[in-house]
Amino acid sequence: MPRVKGGAVTRRRRKKILKLAKGYFGSRRTLYRTAHEQVMHSLKYAYRDRKQRKREFRKLWISRINAGAKLNGMKYSTLIHGLSLASVVVNRKMLADIAVHHPEDFEAYCKLAKDALEGTLPEQTVETAPKETNRQEDTMDYDSMLVKDLKELAKEHGIANYSTMVKADLIEALKDQK
Repeated sequence: MPRVKGGAVTRRRRKKILKLAKGYFGSRRTLYRTAHEQVMHSLKYAYRDRKQRKREFRKLWISRINAGAKLNGMKYSTLIHGLSLASVVVNRKMLADIAVHHPEDFEAYCKLAKDALEGTLPEQTVETAPKETNRQEDTMDYDSMLVKDLKELAKEHGIANYSTMVKADLIEALKDQK
């Protein structure tokens, strides 16, 4: 039977585990087998706790928002519902930060939510849709479009040799067409 030597690959694998086990107590940092067991457990705990940390922070933010809402005569659930009715898009992290550090601004959010719940929000002016659709191509951002979309647009506008043009030339030709 041929002799099998512990090669460089095995040594590298073991050194990697022992490096991860640095700082552990006793044989958990020196012996490969116990270090490997502890490192595997540690990685499992780290994965689990990354998920739990997100849950714990969300609970903390909700409790801070609730405390701020109670100071303004509301509950958390009615505040969130009122803000969604008012089409206010602010996440719980920012709302909790505002509740703790800027109570006067948080009070304004509470007032806005109360107005939305009562249905007394001031009407917002909205431009008519036909005005936007007529000028859609004038306000297009050609830089953010893909080359294939630019080529289709160039074809619609009747630009010659559009298929051989690069993006910069297509954009220039489309702007000159206007």
